[in-house]
Amino acid sequence: MKWFLGFFLAIGILVTVCDAYCFFQLNNQKESTEGCVQSGKLYEFGTTWQSEDCHTCSCRQRAILCCSIAHSPVGYDTDKCEKIFNKDACSFKVVEKTDPSKECEVHSWVG
Repeated sequence: MKWFLGFFLAIGILVTVCDAYCFFQLNNQKESTEGCVQSGKLYEFGTTWQSEDCHTCSCRQRAILCCSIAHSPVGYDTDKCEKIFNKDACSFKVVEKTDPSKECEVHSWVG
């Protein structure tokens, strides 16, 4: 019974980790040894910030780790509807192609 519970715990953690869209960028030691440089700004090691392209980033000793904060719609009628990204709100809206004033039903999101 314990292995059964352990298995479901491991699957739950794996699903949570795999749901996020993340990437990392190695630090350029020639640019700075005091932190991470992104978009011309210096961030101290251990700091976290939100980038202009809707990612939460953190500065580590060897790299910058960034993960998307925008959830992307995947379960909708792609023939009838289209997704529109709102950069200010870091979110998507799904609307009808022929009448953008009408929102479409979305069944699932990722990110």
